[in-house]
Amino acid sequence: MQEEIQKAIARMLASMDMDGVDFVVEHPTDSAHGDYASNVALVCAKRMGKNPREIAEQFRALLEGVIPQVARIEIAGAGFINFFLVRDFFSEKIAHIRSYPDTWGYHDTLKGEEILFEYTSPNLFKPLHIGNLVGNIIGESLSRLFEMAGATVRRINYPSDIGLTVAKGVWGLQKTSGDVRDISKIGEAYRVGNEAYENDATAKQEIEAVNRALYAGTDEVLQTLRARGIETSRARFAELCAILDTSFDFELFESEVSDIGKRVVMEHMDHVFVASDGAVIFEGERYGLHTRVFLNAQGLPTYEAKDLGNFVVKTDKYPNWTQYFVVTGGEQREYFKVLICALRQVFPETRGKVVEHVPTGFLTLTTGKMSSRKGNVLTGESIIAEVMEEARVKASESRSDDVEILVEMVAIAAIKYQILRQAIGSDIVFDKARALSLEGDSGPYLQYTHARILSTEAKARALGIIPSHINAPETPYDVERLLYQFEEVVERARRERAPHHVLTYLTELTGAFNTFYAHERIADKDDSYAPYKVALAEAVRITLKNGLWALGIRAPDAM
Repeated sequence: MQEEIQKAIARMLASMDMDGVDFVVEHPTDSAHGDYASNVALVCAKRMGKNPREIAEQFRALLEGVIPQVARIEIAGAGFINFFLVRDFFSEKIAHIRSYPDTWGYHDTLKGEEILFEYTSPNLFKPLHIGNLVGNIIGESLSRLFEMAGATVRRINYPSDIGLTVAKGVWGLQKTSGDVRDISKIGEAYRVGNEAYENDATAKQEIEAVNRALYAGTDEVLQTLRARGIETSRARFAELCAILDTSFDFELFESEVSDIGKRVVMEHMDHVFVASDGAVIFEGERYGLHTRVFLNAQGLPTYEAKDLGNFVVKTDKYPNWTQYFVVTGGEQREYFKVLICALRQVFPETRGKVVEHVPTGFLTLTTGKMSSRKGNVLTGESIIAEVMEEARVKASESRSDDVEILVEMVAIAAIKYQILRQAIGSDIVFDKARALSLEGDSGPYLQYTHARILSTEAKARALGIIPSHINAPETPYDVERLLYQFEEVVERARRERAPHHVLTYLTELTGAFNTFYAHERIADKDDSYAPYKVALAEAVRITLKNGLWALGIRAPDAM
Protein backbone atom coordinates (compact mmCIF):
# COMPACT_ATOMS: atom_id res chain seq x y z
CA MET A 1 0.00 0.00 0.00
CA GLN A 2 2.82 2.36 0.84
CA GLU A 3 4.30 1.76 -2.60
CA GLU A 4 0.93 2.37 -4.28
CA ILE A 5 0.61 5.77 -2.61
CA GLN A 6 4.20 6.65 -3.50
CA LYS A 7 3.58 5.75 -7.14
CA ALA A 8 0.36 7.77 -7.27
CA ILE A 9 2.13 10.86 -5.89
CA ALA A 10 5.05 10.34 -8.29
CA ARG A 11 2.65 10.13 -11.26
CA MET A 12 0.91 13.32 -10.13
CA LEU A 13 4.23 15.16 -9.85
CA ALA A 14 5.33 13.88 -13.27
CA SER A 15 2.13 15.24 -14.81
CA MET A 16 3.13 18.63 -13.36
CA ASP A 17 6.70 18.34 -14.74
CA MET A 18 8.04 18.06 -11.19
CA ASP A 19 10.24 14.97 -11.36
CA GLY A 20 12.97 14.33 -8.80
CA VAL A 21 11.04 15.46 -5.71
CA ASP A 22 12.42 13.72 -2.61
CA PHE A 23 9.31 13.06 -0.53
CA VAL A 24 8.36 10.32 1.94
CA VAL A 25 5.25 8.28 2.65
CA GLU A 26 5.15 6.88 6.18
CA HIS A 27 2.86 5.93 9.02
CA PRO A 28 1.82 8.77 11.34
CA THR A 29 2.72 8.30 14.99
CA ASP A 30 -0.97 8.67 15.87
CA SER A 31 -3.36 6.53 13.79
CA ALA A 32 -5.99 9.26 14.25
CA HIS A 33 -3.97 11.18 11.64
CA GLY A 34 -4.43 8.47 9.05
CA ASP A 35 -2.84 5.23 7.97
CA TYR A 36 -0.21 6.97 5.84
CA ALA A 37 1.07 10.53 5.62
CA SER A 38 3.28 12.36 3.13
CA ASN A 39 5.39 15.51 3.36
CA VAL A 40 5.32 16.05 -0.41
CA ALA A 41 3.56 19.44 -0.17
CA LEU A 42 6.14 20.75 2.28
CA VAL A 43 8.98 19.56 0.05
CA CYS A 44 7.45 21.24 -3.01
CA ALA A 45 6.59 24.54 -1.29
CA LYS A 46 9.83 26.36 -2.03
CA ARG A 47 9.99 25.08 -5.60
CA MET A 48 6.41 26.14 -6.34
CA GLY A 49 6.60 29.40 -4.38
CA LYS A 50 3.35 28.75 -2.53
CA ASN A 51 2.16 28.08 1.02
CA PRO A 52 2.53 24.34 1.87
CA ARG A 53 -1.12 24.00 2.95
CA GLU A 54 -2.28 25.58 -0.29
CA ILE A 55 -0.14 23.09 -2.22
CA ALA A 56 -1.42 20.24 -0.06
CA GLU A 57 -5.04 21.17 -0.91
CA GLN A 58 -4.13 21.26 -4.59
CA PHE A 59 -2.48 17.83 -4.36
CA ARG A 60 -5.41 16.40 -2.43
CA ALA A 61 -7.78 17.40 -5.21
CA LEU A 62 -5.54 15.71 -7.77
CA LEU A 63 -5.19 12.52 -5.68
CA GLU A 64 -8.84 12.11 -4.64
CA GLY A 65 -10.25 8.89 -6.09
CA VAL A 66 -6.96 7.91 -7.72
CA ILE A 67 -5.93 5.23 -5.20
CA PRO A 68 -8.74 2.65 -4.91
CA GLN A 69 -8.00 1.57 -1.34
CA VAL A 70 -7.81 5.11 0.04
CA ALA A 71 -11.17 6.16 1.52
CA ARG A 72 -10.33 9.81 2.12
CA ILE A 73 -7.47 12.29 2.18
CA GLU A 74 -7.05 15.05 4.78
CA ILE A 75 -4.63 17.92 5.30
CA ALA A 76 -3.01 18.40 8.70
CA GLY A 77 -0.53 20.71 10.37
CA ALA A 78 1.76 22.75 8.16
CA GLY A 79 0.73 20.80 5.07
CA PHE A 80 0.97 17.07 5.65
CA ILE A 81 -1.28 14.94 3.45
CA ASN A 82 -2.92 12.13 5.42
CA PHE A 83 -4.39 9.04 3.77
CA PHE A 84 -7.14 6.93 5.39
CA LEU A 85 -7.64 3.42 4.01
CA VAL A 86 -11.00 1.81 3.25
CA ARG A 87 -12.44 -0.59 5.83
CA ASP A 88 -12.22 -3.57 3.48
CA PHE A 89 -8.45 -3.16 3.20
CA PHE A 90 -7.97 -4.35 6.78
CA SER A 91 -10.39 -7.27 6.67
CA GLU A 92 -8.97 -8.43 3.33
CA LYS A 93 -5.48 -8.32 4.82
CA ILE A 94 -6.65 -10.62 7.62
CA ALA A 95 -8.03 -13.01 5.01
CA HIS A 96 -4.72 -12.94 3.14
CA ILE A 97 -2.66 -13.63 6.28
CA ARG A 98 -4.85 -16.58 7.23
CA SER A 99 -4.74 -17.98 3.68
CA TYR A 100 -0.94 -17.75 3.39
CA PRO A 101 0.39 -18.14 6.94
CA ASP A 102 3.76 -19.62 5.99
CA THR A 103 4.68 -16.85 3.55
CA TRP A 104 3.16 -13.80 5.29
CA GLY A 105 5.90 -11.18 5.42
CA TYR A 106 7.93 -12.83 2.65
CA HIS A 107 8.55 -11.36 -0.81
CA ASP A 108 10.77 -11.94 -3.83
CA THR A 109 12.82 -8.72 -3.99
CA LEU A 110 16.07 -10.72 -3.91
CA LYS A 111 14.89 -13.82 -5.74
CA GLY A 112 17.77 -15.34 -7.70
CA GLU A 113 20.44 -13.75 -5.51
CA GLU A 114 22.96 -15.78 -3.49
CA ILE A 115 24.03 -14.02 -0.30
CA LEU A 116 27.03 -15.03 1.81
CA PHE A 117 26.79 -14.33 5.55
CA GLU A 118 29.80 -15.01 7.73
CA TYR A 119 29.14 -14.75 11.45
CA THR A 120 29.94 -16.13 14.92
CA SER A 121 33.46 -17.34 13.95
CA PRO A 122 34.76 -18.13 17.46
CA ASN A 123 38.24 -18.73 18.77
CA LEU A 124 38.18 -22.48 19.27
CA PHE A 125 40.57 -22.62 22.20
CA LYS A 126 38.39 -20.88 24.76
CA PRO A 127 34.72 -20.68 25.80
CA LEU A 128 32.36 -18.82 23.48
CA HIS A 129 33.16 -15.11 23.73
CA ILE A 130 30.30 -12.75 24.46
CA GLY A 131 31.07 -10.93 21.21
CA ASN A 132 30.67 -14.18 19.26
CA LEU A 133 27.28 -14.72 20.93
CA VAL A 134 26.17 -11.23 19.88
CA GLY A 135 27.47 -11.83 16.35
CA ASN A 136 25.65 -15.15 16.15
CA ILE A 137 22.32 -13.65 17.14
CA ILE A 138 22.60 -10.66 14.82
CA GLY A 139 24.00 -12.70 11.92
CA GLU A 140 21.24 -15.29 12.20
CA SER A 141 18.50 -12.66 12.22
CA LEU A 142 19.96 -10.82 9.22
CA SER A 143 20.29 -14.13 7.35
CA ARG A 144 16.61 -14.83 7.94
CA LEU A 145 15.56 -11.35 6.83
CA PHE A 146 17.41 -11.86 3.56
CA GLU A 147 15.76 -15.26 3.16
CA MET A 148 12.37 -13.59 3.65
CA ALA A 149 13.29 -11.37 0.69
CA GLY A 150 13.64 -14.45 -1.52
CA ALA A 151 17.45 -14.77 -1.50
CA THR A 152 19.41 -17.99 -1.20
CA VAL A 153 21.50 -17.44 1.93
CA ARG A 154 24.72 -19.30 2.67
CA ARG A 155 25.64 -19.24 6.36
CA ILE A 156 29.38 -19.48 6.91
CA ASN A 157 31.39 -20.00 10.09
CA TYR A 158 35.10 -19.14 10.16
CA PRO A 159 36.57 -20.39 13.45
CA SER A 160 40.08 -19.50 14.55
CA ASP A 161 42.05 -22.74 15.02
CA ILE A 162 45.58 -21.38 14.57
CA GLY A 163 47.49 -18.32 15.63
CA LEU A 164 48.56 -16.59 18.82
CA THR A 165 45.29 -17.26 20.67
CA VAL A 166 45.64 -21.00 20.13
CA ALA A 167 49.34 -20.86 21.00
CA LYS A 168 48.52 -19.18 24.30
CA GLY A 169 45.98 -21.90 25.05
CA VAL A 170 48.33 -24.76 24.13
CA TRP A 171 51.13 -23.25 26.22
CA GLY A 172 48.68 -22.71 29.09
CA LEU A 173 47.51 -26.33 28.95
CA GLN A 174 51.10 -27.47 29.29
CA LYS A 175 51.61 -25.26 32.32
CA THR A 176 48.29 -26.07 34.06
CA SER A 177 48.03 -29.74 33.01
CA GLY A 178 44.37 -28.96 32.35
CA ASP A 179 41.97 -31.58 31.02
CA VAL A 180 41.80 -30.92 27.29
CA ARG A 181 38.35 -32.55 27.22
CA ASP A 182 36.91 -29.82 29.49
CA ILE A 183 36.07 -26.51 27.78
CA SER A 184 36.32 -24.63 31.08
CA LYS A 185 39.87 -25.96 31.59
CA ILE A 186 40.77 -24.89 28.08
CA GLY A 187 39.43 -21.44 28.87
CA GLU A 188 41.50 -21.32 32.06
CA ALA A 189 44.58 -22.39 30.12
CA TYR A 190 44.04 -19.55 27.64
CA ARG A 191 43.67 -17.07 30.51
CA VAL A 192 46.96 -18.26 32.03
CA GLY A 193 48.71 -18.10 28.67
CA ASN A 194 47.36 -14.66 27.83
CA GLU A 195 48.36 -13.24 31.21
CA ALA A 196 51.85 -14.71 30.93
CA TYR A 197 52.23 -13.38 27.38
CA GLU A 198 51.43 -9.84 28.53
CA ASN A 199 53.50 -9.82 31.73
CA ASP A 200 56.41 -12.28 31.34
CA ALA A 201 59.02 -11.71 28.64
CA THR A 202 60.32 -15.27 28.83
CA ALA A 203 56.82 -16.74 28.59
CA LYS A 204 56.10 -14.46 25.64
CA GLN A 205 59.09 -15.87 23.76
CA GLU A 206 57.98 -19.42 24.59
CA ILE A 207 54.43 -18.79 23.36
CA GLU A 208 55.72 -17.25 20.14
CA ALA A 209 57.88 -20.34 19.64
CA VAL A 210 54.80 -22.53 20.17
CA ASN A 211 52.96 -20.39 17.59
CA ARG A 212 55.71 -20.88 15.00
CA ALA A 213 55.82 -24.61 15.68
CA LEU A 214 52.06 -24.94 15.27
CA TYR A 215 52.20 -23.13 11.94
CA ALA A 216 55.08 -25.32 10.81
CA GLY A 217 53.47 -28.53 12.14
CA THR A 218 56.88 -29.69 13.37
CA ASP A 219 56.05 -30.68 16.96
CA GLU A 220 53.83 -33.74 17.30
CA VAL A 221 53.09 -33.15 21.01
CA LEU A 222 51.94 -29.57 20.40
CA GLN A 223 49.93 -30.59 17.34
CA THR A 224 48.15 -33.34 19.29
CA LEU A 225 47.31 -30.95 22.14
CA ARG A 226 46.00 -28.40 19.67
CA ALA A 227 43.90 -30.98 17.80
CA ARG A 228 42.30 -32.29 20.99
CA GLY A 229 41.55 -28.79 22.25
CA ILE A 230 39.92 -27.91 18.95
CA GLU A 231 37.84 -31.09 19.05
CA THR A 232 36.53 -30.18 22.53
CA SER A 233 35.85 -26.59 21.50
CA ARG A 234 33.99 -27.62 18.34
CA ALA A 235 31.82 -30.11 20.21
CA ARG A 236 30.76 -27.47 22.72
CA PHE A 237 30.25 -24.92 19.97
CA ALA A 238 27.91 -27.32 18.14
CA GLU A 239 25.86 -27.73 21.32
CA LEU A 240 25.54 -23.96 21.71
CA CYS A 241 24.56 -23.49 18.06
CA ALA A 242 21.79 -26.07 18.50
CA ILE A 243 20.50 -24.11 21.51
CA LEU A 244 20.69 -20.86 19.52
CA ASP A 245 18.89 -22.50 16.55
CA THR A 246 21.74 -21.80 14.16
CA SER A 247 23.23 -24.15 11.60
CA PHE A 248 25.94 -23.35 9.07
CA ASP A 249 26.14 -24.34 5.42
CA PHE A 250 29.91 -24.11 5.32
CA GLU A 251 32.67 -24.08 7.90
CA LEU A 252 36.26 -23.29 7.10
CA PHE A 253 39.15 -22.81 9.46
CA GLU A 254 41.84 -20.20 9.79
CA SER A 255 44.49 -22.89 9.32
CA GLU A 256 42.97 -23.78 5.93
CA VAL A 257 43.33 -20.28 4.49
CA SER A 258 46.74 -19.19 5.80
CA ASP A 259 48.80 -20.49 2.87
CA ILE A 260 46.20 -19.30 0.35
CA GLY A 261 46.19 -15.82 1.86
CA LYS A 262 49.99 -15.66 1.80
CA ARG A 263 50.03 -16.76 -1.85
CA VAL A 264 47.50 -14.07 -2.81
CA VAL A 265 49.60 -11.39 -1.13
CA MET A 266 52.81 -12.55 -2.83
CA GLU A 267 51.08 -12.65 -6.22
CA HIS A 268 50.08 -9.00 -5.86
CA MET A 269 53.33 -7.53 -4.61
CA ASP A 270 54.32 -4.05 -5.75
CA HIS A 271 50.99 -3.08 -7.38
CA VAL A 272 48.81 -3.82 -4.30
CA PHE A 273 51.18 -4.79 -1.46
CA VAL A 274 54.69 -3.55 -0.73
CA ALA A 275 57.62 -4.67 1.42
CA SER A 276 58.33 -2.61 4.54
CA ASP A 277 60.94 -3.35 7.23
CA GLY A 278 60.85 -7.07 6.48
CA ALA A 279 57.04 -7.24 6.47
CA VAL A 280 54.50 -6.89 3.66
CA ILE A 281 51.93 -4.11 4.01
CA PHE A 282 48.94 -2.54 2.28
CA GLU A 283 49.38 1.24 2.14
CA GLY A 284 45.89 2.30 3.14
CA GLU A 285 46.84 5.97 3.22
CA ARG A 286 46.73 5.93 -0.59
CA TYR A 287 42.96 5.41 -0.23
CA GLY A 288 42.32 7.68 2.76
CA LEU A 289 42.64 4.77 5.22
CA HIS A 290 45.53 3.44 7.29
CA THR A 291 48.33 0.97 6.61
CA ARG A 292 48.06 -2.64 7.76
CA VAL A 293 50.49 -5.55 7.79
CA PHE A 294 49.49 -8.61 5.72
CA LEU A 295 52.67 -10.67 6.23
CA ASN A 296 54.70 -10.09 9.37
CA ALA A 297 58.50 -9.92 9.58
CA GLN A 298 58.60 -13.68 10.20
CA GLY A 299 56.81 -14.25 6.90
CA LEU A 300 53.63 -15.46 8.61
CA PRO A 301 50.23 -14.32 7.31
CA THR A 302 48.34 -11.95 9.60
CA TYR A 303 44.56 -11.91 10.06
CA GLU A 304 44.41 -9.62 7.04
CA ALA A 305 46.10 -12.09 4.69
CA LYS A 306 44.07 -14.96 6.10
CA ASP A 307 40.88 -13.04 5.39
CA LEU A 308 41.95 -12.77 1.76
CA GLY A 309 42.40 -16.54 1.72
CA ASN A 310 39.05 -16.91 3.46
CA PHE A 311 37.44 -14.86 0.68
CA VAL A 312 39.04 -17.03 -2.02
CA VAL A 313 37.80 -20.29 -0.47
CA LYS A 314 34.26 -19.04 0.12
CA THR A 315 33.79 -17.53 -3.31
CA ASP A 316 35.29 -20.59 -4.99
CA LYS A 317 32.65 -22.68 -3.21
CA TYR A 318 29.85 -20.22 -4.04
CA PRO A 319 30.93 -18.60 -7.34
CA ASN A 320 27.48 -17.13 -8.05
CA TRP A 321 27.40 -14.96 -4.93
CA THR A 322 25.95 -11.47 -5.32
CA GLN A 323 26.36 -9.99 -1.82
CA TYR A 324 28.90 -10.76 0.90
CA PHE A 325 28.55 -9.82 4.57
CA VAL A 326 30.80 -10.32 7.58
CA VAL A 327 29.14 -9.78 10.97
CA THR A 328 31.63 -9.06 13.72
CA GLY A 329 32.58 -6.53 16.39
CA GLY A 330 32.29 -2.80 15.84
CA GLU A 331 35.86 -2.38 17.09
CA GLN A 332 36.90 -3.88 13.75
CA ARG A 333 35.30 -1.16 11.62
CA GLU A 334 38.60 0.41 10.56
CA TYR A 335 40.17 -3.01 10.01
CA PHE A 336 37.41 -3.99 7.58
CA LYS A 337 37.59 -0.68 5.72
CA VAL A 338 41.21 -1.47 4.88
CA LEU A 339 40.56 -5.16 4.24
CA ILE A 340 37.66 -4.51 1.85
CA CYS A 341 39.69 -1.84 0.05
CA ALA A 342 42.60 -4.27 -0.40
CA LEU A 343 40.21 -7.02 -1.44
CA ARG A 344 38.72 -4.84 -4.18
CA GLN A 345 42.22 -4.08 -5.51
CA VAL A 346 43.16 -7.76 -5.56
CA PHE A 347 39.79 -8.92 -6.93
CA PRO A 348 38.48 -6.15 -9.23
CA GLU A 349 35.42 -8.27 -10.09
CA THR A 350 34.07 -7.45 -6.60
CA ARG A 351 33.79 -3.72 -7.30
CA GLY A 352 30.26 -4.03 -8.63
CA LYS A 353 29.07 -6.22 -5.76
CA VAL A 354 28.12 -5.62 -2.16
CA VAL A 355 30.96 -6.49 0.21
CA GLU A 356 30.06 -5.24 3.66
CA HIS A 357 31.11 -5.43 7.28
CA VAL A 358 28.13 -5.38 9.67
CA PRO A 359 29.46 -4.07 13.01
CA THR A 360 28.08 -5.27 16.32
CA GLY A 361 28.20 -3.45 19.66
CA PHE A 362 29.67 -4.38 23.02
CA LEU A 363 27.45 -6.22 25.48
CA THR A 364 27.67 -5.10 29.09
CA LEU A 365 25.72 -6.01 32.19
CA THR A 366 23.74 -3.47 34.20
CA THR A 367 26.79 -3.51 36.49
CA GLY A 368 29.09 -2.41 33.66
CA LYS A 369 31.41 -3.84 31.02
CA MET A 370 33.58 -6.85 31.91
CA SER A 371 36.92 -7.65 30.30
CA SER A 372 37.15 -10.80 28.21
CA ARG A 373 40.92 -11.05 28.63
CA LYS A 374 41.25 -11.31 32.41
CA GLY A 375 39.86 -13.60 35.08
CA ASN A 376 36.20 -13.78 36.08
CA VAL A 377 35.18 -13.30 32.47
CA LEU A 378 31.71 -12.79 31.12
CA THR A 379 31.31 -15.36 28.35
CA GLY A 380 28.55 -16.25 25.95
CA GLU A 381 28.26 -19.58 27.73
CA SER A 382 27.86 -17.99 31.15
CA ILE A 383 25.06 -15.70 29.97
CA ILE A 384 23.18 -18.61 28.38
CA ALA A 385 23.64 -20.76 31.49
CA GLU A 386 22.54 -18.05 33.92
CA VAL A 387 19.46 -17.05 31.96
CA MET A 388 18.44 -20.67 31.46
CA GLU A 389 18.68 -21.27 35.20
CA GLU A 390 16.44 -18.27 35.90
CA ALA A 391 14.00 -19.42 33.21
CA ARG A 392 13.91 -22.89 34.79
CA VAL A 393 12.72 -21.37 38.06
CA LYS A 394 10.02 -19.34 36.31
CA ALA A 395 8.87 -22.35 34.26
CA SER A 396 8.27 -24.57 37.29
CA GLU A 397 4.52 -23.93 37.11
CA SER A 398 4.25 -24.11 33.33
CA ARG A 399 1.56 -26.10 31.55
CA SER A 400 4.01 -27.12 28.84
CA ASP A 401 4.40 -30.84 28.13
CA ASP A 402 8.20 -30.50 28.05
CA VAL A 403 9.44 -27.93 30.55
CA GLU A 404 13.12 -28.24 29.56
CA ILE A 405 12.38 -27.41 25.93
CA LEU A 406 10.30 -24.44 27.09
CA VAL A 407 13.12 -23.29 29.40
CA GLU A 408 15.52 -23.28 26.47
CA MET A 409 13.07 -21.47 24.19
CA VAL A 410 12.28 -18.78 26.77
CA ALA A 411 15.89 -18.25 27.82
CA ILE A 412 17.11 -17.82 24.25
CA ALA A 413 14.18 -15.51 23.46
CA ALA A 414 15.11 -13.41 26.49
CA ILE A 415 18.74 -13.14 25.38
CA LYS A 416 18.01 -12.49 21.72
CA TYR A 417 15.42 -9.80 22.47
CA GLN A 418 17.87 -7.90 24.68
CA ILE A 419 20.59 -8.07 22.03
CA LEU A 420 18.38 -7.24 19.03
CA ARG A 421 16.43 -4.41 20.66
CA GLN A 422 19.23 -1.93 19.87
CA ALA A 423 20.27 -0.67 16.46
CA ILE A 424 23.12 -2.82 15.14
CA GLY A 425 26.46 -1.35 16.17
CA SER A 426 25.05 0.18 19.35
CA ASP A 427 26.29 -1.08 22.69
CA ILE A 428 23.95 -3.41 24.57
CA VAL A 429 23.16 -3.27 28.27
CA PHE A 430 21.90 -6.68 29.34
CA ASP A 431 19.37 -6.70 32.18
CA LYS A 432 18.65 -10.30 33.18
CA ALA A 433 15.56 -9.52 35.27
CA ARG A 434 14.00 -7.43 32.53
CA ALA A 435 14.93 -10.01 29.88
CA LEU A 436 12.75 -12.70 31.46
CA SER A 437 9.76 -10.52 32.28
CA LEU A 438 6.35 -11.61 31.00
CA GLU A 439 5.19 -8.01 31.01
CA GLY A 440 6.31 -5.26 28.68
CA ASP A 441 9.19 -5.39 26.23
CA SER A 442 10.82 -8.82 26.38
CA GLY A 443 11.12 -11.94 24.29
CA PRO A 444 9.07 -14.06 26.72
CA TYR A 445 6.30 -11.42 26.59
CA LEU A 446 5.98 -11.93 22.84
CA GLN A 447 6.08 -15.71 23.26
CA TYR A 448 3.44 -15.59 26.00
CA THR A 449 1.11 -13.60 23.76
CA HIS A 450 1.54 -16.17 20.98
CA ALA A 451 0.62 -18.96 23.41
CA ARG A 452 -2.33 -16.92 24.77
CA ILE A 453 -3.77 -16.52 21.27
CA LEU A 454 -3.49 -20.25 20.60
CA SER A 455 -5.41 -20.88 23.83
CA THR A 456 -8.07 -18.37 22.77
CA GLU A 457 -8.42 -20.04 19.37
CA ALA A 458 -8.90 -23.41 21.10
CA LYS A 459 -11.68 -21.96 23.27
CA ALA A 460 -13.37 -20.55 20.18
CA ARG A 461 -13.23 -23.91 18.41
CA ALA A 462 -14.74 -25.60 21.47
CA LEU A 463 -17.64 -23.14 21.26
CA GLY A 464 -18.12 -23.81 17.55
CA ILE A 465 -16.97 -20.32 16.47
CA ILE A 466 -15.59 -20.44 12.92
CA PRO A 467 -13.12 -17.62 12.14
CA SER A 468 -14.23 -15.32 9.32
CA HIS A 469 -13.22 -11.92 7.91
CA ILE A 470 -16.64 -11.26 6.36
CA ASN A 471 -18.68 -9.58 9.09
CA ALA A 472 -16.33 -6.84 10.33
CA PRO A 473 -17.17 -4.00 12.74
CA GLU A 474 -17.58 -0.64 11.01
CA THR A 475 -14.40 0.80 12.54
CA PRO A 476 -11.13 -1.17 12.41
CA TYR A 477 -9.57 -2.12 15.74
CA ASP A 478 -6.28 -0.42 16.58
CA VAL A 479 -4.46 -3.74 16.30
CA GLU A 480 -5.70 -4.07 12.70
CA ARG A 481 -4.08 -0.76 11.84
CA LEU A 482 -0.74 -2.24 12.89
CA LEU A 483 -1.15 -5.75 11.50
CA TYR A 484 -0.81 -4.97 7.81
CA GLN A 485 2.44 -3.03 8.35
CA PHE A 486 4.43 -6.22 8.96
CA GLU A 487 5.53 -6.63 5.34
CA GLU A 488 6.91 -3.08 5.22
CA VAL A 489 8.72 -3.49 8.52
CA VAL A 490 10.41 -6.73 7.49
CA GLU A 491 11.65 -5.21 4.25
CA ARG A 492 12.88 -2.06 6.00
CA ALA A 493 14.74 -4.18 8.57
CA ARG A 494 16.43 -6.12 5.77
CA ARG A 495 17.26 -3.03 3.74
CA GLU A 496 18.70 -1.12 6.71
CA ARG A 497 20.37 -4.18 8.32
CA ALA A 498 18.25 -3.42 11.37
CA PRO A 499 16.38 -6.34 13.01
CA HIS A 500 15.36 -4.01 15.84
CA HIS A 501 12.64 -2.62 13.55
CA VAL A 502 10.96 -6.04 13.56
CA LEU A 503 11.38 -6.34 17.31
CA THR A 504 9.94 -2.89 17.98
CA TYR A 505 7.00 -3.61 15.67
CA LEU A 506 6.22 -6.96 17.31
CA THR A 507 6.33 -5.36 20.75
CA GLU A 508 3.89 -2.66 19.64
CA LEU A 509 1.63 -5.22 17.92
CA THR A 510 1.63 -7.40 21.03
CA GLY A 511 0.73 -4.43 23.22
CA ALA A 512 -2.12 -3.50 20.90
CA PHE A 513 -3.41 -7.06 20.85
CA ASN A 514 -3.32 -7.40 24.63
CA THR A 515 -5.25 -4.14 24.95
CA PHE A 516 -7.78 -5.55 22.47
CA TYR A 517 -7.86 -8.81 24.47
CA ALA A 518 -8.49 -6.91 27.71
CA HIS A 519 -11.44 -4.92 26.30
CA GLU A 520 -13.11 -7.44 23.98
CA ARG A 521 -14.65 -10.86 24.54
CA ILE A 522 -13.13 -12.84 21.67
CA ALA A 523 -14.46 -16.36 22.18
CA ASP A 524 -18.09 -15.37 22.77
CA LYS A 525 -20.62 -17.40 20.75
CA ASP A 526 -23.33 -14.78 21.41
CA ASP A 527 -21.26 -11.99 19.81
CA SER A 528 -21.97 -11.56 16.08
CA TYR A 529 -18.44 -10.19 15.64
CA ALA A 530 -16.80 -13.16 17.38
CA PRO A 531 -15.82 -14.92 14.11
CA TYR A 532 -14.09 -11.73 12.98
CA LYS A 533 -12.33 -11.25 16.32
CA VAL A 534 -11.06 -14.82 16.26
CA ALA A 535 -9.84 -14.38 12.66
CA LEU A 536 -8.05 -11.19 13.74
CA ALA A 537 -6.44 -12.98 16.70
CA GLU A 538 -5.28 -15.76 14.39
CA ALA A 539 -3.73 -13.23 12.00
CA VAL A 540 -1.90 -11.59 14.90
CA ARG A 541 -0.58 -14.99 16.01
CA ILE A 542 0.69 -15.78 12.50
CA THR A 543 2.39 -12.40 12.34
CA LEU A 544 3.98 -12.93 15.74
CA LYS A 545 5.25 -16.37 14.76
CA ASN A 546 6.76 -15.18 11.49
CA GLY A 547 8.23 -12.08 13.10
CA LEU A 548 9.76 -14.09 15.91
CA TRP A 549 11.25 -16.45 13.33
CA ALA A 550 12.91 -13.46 11.66
CA LEU A 551 14.55 -12.70 15.02
CA GLY A 552 15.65 -16.30 15.50
CA ILE A 553 13.13 -16.85 18.30
CA ARG A 554 10.83 -19.87 18.52
CA ALA A 555 7.14 -19.41 19.32
CA PRO A 556 5.88 -21.89 21.98
CA ASP A 557 2.38 -23.32 21.90
CA ALA A 558 1.97 -23.06 25.67
CA MET A 559 3.69 -21.29 28.56
